[in-house]
Order: sequence, then C-alpha cells, then structure tokens
Amino acid sequence: MNSSFFPSQLFRFLLGAIFLSFLSIGQAEERPNIIVFLADDLGYGDLACYGNSIIETPHLDALAKEGVLLTDCHSGGTVCSPSRASLLTGRTPYRTGFYTIAGPEGSHLRKQEITLAKLLKDDGYDTCFVGKWHLGKFSGQPDPGAHGFVHWFGTAVNAFDGPQDPGKFVRNGTPVEKTGKWYCDAIVEEAISWMNNRPDQKKPFFLFICSHEPHTPVHPPEEYSKRYENKLIDLKESEVSYGQVHRPLDRAIDSNKKYYYGTVTQLDDAFGRLMTAVEKQGQEDNSLVIFTSDNGPETPVTVEESENLWEDPIRDRCFGTPGPWRGMKRYVFEGGHRVPGIVRWPGKVKAGTLSTQLVNGTDWLPTACAAAGVEVPTDRTIDGIDALPALRGEDSQRPIPACWMFPVGYDSRKLASMSMRDGSSVLVGWFDSETTGKGNSAWVKAAKLDRFELFDLSIDRTQNNPLNEIRPQQFETLKGKMEALWSDIQSDAPDWTKS
Repeated sequence: MNSSFFPSQLFRFLLGAIFLSFLSIGQAEERPNIIVFLADDLGYGDLACYGNSIIETPHLDALAKEGVLLTDCHSGGTVCSPSRASLLTGRTPYRTGFYTIAGPEGSHLRKQEITLAKLLKDDGYDTCFVGKWHLGKFSGQPDPGAHGFVHWFGTAVNAFDGPQDPGKFVRNGTPVEKTGKWYCDAIVEEAISWMNNRPDQKKPFFLFICSHEPHTPVHPPEEYSKRYENKLIDLKESEVSYGQVHRPLDRAIDSNKKYYYGTVTQLDDAFGRLMTAVEKQGQEDNSLVIFTSDNGPETPVTVEESENLWEDPIRDRCFGTPGPWRGMKRYVFEGGHRVPGIVRWPGKVKAGTLSTQLVNGTDWLPTACAAAGVEVPTDRTIDGIDALPALRGEDSQRPIPACWMFPVGYDSRKLASMSMRDGSSVLVGWFDSETTGKGNSAWVKAAKLDRFELFDLSIDRTQNNPLNEIRPQQFETLKGKMEALWSDIQSDAPDWTKS
C-alpha cells in the first residue's frame, strides 16, 4: 500500500460512509401513508376477487393483484360499532364497552381509549376521517376530532335518509348542507380534496374512510342497478349461498337483488377514484392501503330472528353473501365476521399473493403502528398483533386468542354468544339464559358460558358437525381458554350505568 495516498483514501471512505449513513437515516424516516377503507356490511363472498360470479368489482380486483388477498380476514365484531372500536383501539370490543351498536346506556368511544389516529397524530402524521362514525354522538360525546383526527367529515350513524344526497353530514363540528351526492361519492370526494390540499404535503398521512354502502337502505344510481337486470343474473343468484340463514318464503324479494349488486359496484368505482387520486399525487408507492369490512352481510328479517312479530322491509334488498361460511351479520359463526381483506404496500407486501393466515380487526392498529414505527400502548390490553408477517404468508404468534361476540340486546338468544379461534379450530359458546332481561352492562358483567361446540374449519366450513366427543382433550383445553378469556374481558368491560 502506498502510504502517501492513505489519508485521502481514508477521507473519501469516511465521506462515503457519512453519506450512506445520512441516506439510510432518511430512508428509515420515510414512513408510509396509511389508508384504511372500511365497507359496511360487505360479505366475504361479495367481490369478484373472492369468487363472486355476479358482481363486478374491477378496482378492488386490481388492488388484490397489486397486493395480498387475505382468505382468513375478520372484523373485530359482528356489528358495526364494536368493529369500528376494535379497529381503532386494537382491543376486543367488549373491553371498550361496545356490547352492541353505540347508544344504549350512553355507550360511546370513551376519551380514555387510545386510538390509532391519536398515536399517529402524536408522532407527526396528518390524520383525516370521512364517513360513518357510529362510535357516539357528535355533540356531548367525544367526536372524531377528540380521538386524533385533525380533519373529519361524516355522519354520526347510518345514512337512513340516503344514501342518495344524505343529510346530517358534519365537518369538523359544523353541520354541512346536503352534498347532492351519493354517500360513498361524497366521502371519497372529501378525502381526495383533503389529500390535495394538506398544508404540508411532505408529512405522512392517515386516512380512515368508512362507507355507508352496502348497508341499508340499499339504493344505488339506476345506472348501476340496471347492469344486473337479466336472466343470467337470476340463474346465478339461485346458486348463491346465504350462510345457511333462511331467506323469506312468504314474500317475493328476488327482484331486489339488482340494488345490492349495483351498490357494491358503485362502491368499487368510488374506491377506484380514491386510488387514482393517490396515484396522481405520486403517493402510490409509499402508501399502505387496507380494504376490509366491518362485519358479515345483512340478511332479510327471518322468522327465527323476529318470531313473526316484526318486519324491516328495507332489509329485503340485502343480497350479500358470506361465501361458503355459515352465518351472516351478528352471528359469531364465521360468516358473521369473516370479511374481505386486501392490502397493498409496494415493496413491502408482494403483489399478487394470497395469505391464509388469520388477521383480525384488532390487528390493524398494531400493524399500522409497526409500519409507521410508532409504539403500541403498554398500559392496557391490546388484543391484536402486528399482522405484517401474516400479510407475507408467515406464521404469527397470537398471545390472546381472536374472539367475537354476539351483540347484546337482540332477541336472538338462541344464537351462539361467543366464538374463539385456535388455528383452524373454533370453539363456539353460549351464555346462560338467566341474565336475560337485564341492562347491557349488567348482562355482560353477569353472563357465564354454559354450553360449547368445537369445530374444525379445515374440514367443516358449515360448522354443523361438533367435535366435542371426537376430540375431548382439545375440547376441554379450548373450553378452559375461552372461560379464562371471557373472565378477563368481563373484568375490563365498563359498566355504563356507573360511568
């Protein structure tokens, strides 16, 4: 080695090392935008990429080709409010006080809950919520702004006067005149406007979009419903599975299916416009996009549910399907909470892949935090896990089993109350009937599990063949786990009458 050249070589080497160091720091600090699009009552089998042969969903199909399609994805609850609370907090809904939809006994998303929006905002993210909140009132209870969303535009509950030109939109606490647009179009337009007009375009952002569609009332523009008026559609619909839930036989509802199918295609178009806006901004490669649903599909009112005492005609337009799974919205059987789940994150999640790993609604908070480099709260139980390995098809360890609850307060006490997964096995439990007739909080605090059934989804998607006697050791083990988990959840569950 020529020693006369060593100092200059060393200097150049050190300069290069410093440059690479700064470059790596810059890369490490480049955090992804996080976009979560939550559909309402969209079934596992409602998208073409999930095998639906009727409904056209080209934009969501494209997302699946550009990312990973999850075949074992679940909402955190079996109805809307619990699922939304679960997604934002990473906690099983009963821990947050959501025993059914928001409202009874003053239930709402309490200020002491720590949301994904707050975690990201406090760590430098822009945050925006658009759409259906359904986690409490906009006045007198914490609104989206109180939970970390710097900009928000939405309705407190469903668009029961819509979805065409719905009222009751509020923007950052101020009521908004009617938009003149369908619900999904109005919220996507708001989201795009917010993205385009953020004061600091260099900041990463978190955008949470919650559609009304395809929740009731189901009423798309005529151009969408007309696509599904033909005999081939009639033939295909006759072969659709509805989760083993009996459809009405005393009234003709078959002509209503075009409205549901058209609504899902309308929702797909709205989602497509959002993705186009992300691409135009040059944010496609640095955006983690998650599309999913808040629970399984709604069903027309059944005799079992109503005991022939009431009707709900707007539900006669519900033609969503859970695919091959048993149960619909509210059910703790798979069809009540197994939902579509599609994730795109260029360079981090391989395009055109399929994952059979379990991903639950409680997982989205720790997953987004891991992607953003934000710490998950340690002062409370977080039921979810970082699902990034699962998105890559890798096995994940789940310290707290994934579980789902039937909404308290409904009449269908004959239906199962709780389910819990362990690999491909699922234990279903019923709460004792002695606690019926009490308020929601009292019911939750007193309820005990008194009957169980064990199923293996790898061999029995119908969940009609209990394995209690065939696998007695596994049955007893999972029974003990479920009882312990339920007891732990009960201890966390707030009593709204004392809040």
